[in-house]
Amino acid sequence: MDTKRPKSKQPLPANAKKVFDGVIFDVYQWEQEMFDGSTETFEKLKRPDTVVVFPITNDGKIILTKQEQPGKEPFIGAAGGRVDPGEGILDAAKRELLEESGYEAQEFTLWKSLQPVSKIEWAVYVFIARGLNKVADLNLDAGEKIELMPVDFDEFLEIAMQENFYEEEIYRDVVEAKLNPSKKKELRQLLINRKNKETNS
Repeated sequence: MDTKRPKSKQPLPANAKKVFDGVIFDVYQWEQEMFDGSTETFEKLKRPDTVVVFPITNDGKIILTKQEQPGKEPFIGAAGGRVDPGEGILDAAKRELLEESGYEAQEFTLWKSLQPVSKIEWAVYVFIARGLNKVADLNLDAGEKIELMPVDFDEFLEIAMQENFYEEEIYRDVVEAKLNPSKKKELRQLLINRKNKETNS
């Protein structure tokens, strides 16, 4: 499985200096030459990378999560969270799936990886997990309330278009599937009926 880190649209330059060390976000600054030869101070945030996992049951249901977190409106999303220091991307996906759903999976497929915000050095890795086995209860942080929400493919498309759906990384895929029957077929195949494709455990 290729989990090579995706490149930012505005990479953090080698001469950038950390000017603030936060709990989640660090702040970097550097002097950037402008088109007229002058220089300006540029700034960018850096934060831990995250993983998103869409588990698929043996009968083709996509397991979403209803979540509550302090200071946030309730939302619907997938299992996932931050990659811990020194942790591999796939290891993080396995850990978050277990903690937030109680499932282990025999197969993980990397759907996509991207850096969604040019001003934040932050990669998101989106996985599909199959061959599920329920092995534990949910093991949540103090700031999490999670309820599992298995849905079929058409329900998934409707929910993913709602304002309270959290996983913006897949929004374009969902919109294309809603508008284009061939794209809908492709997405259904990717999520529900994927066969003979490269997977890794």
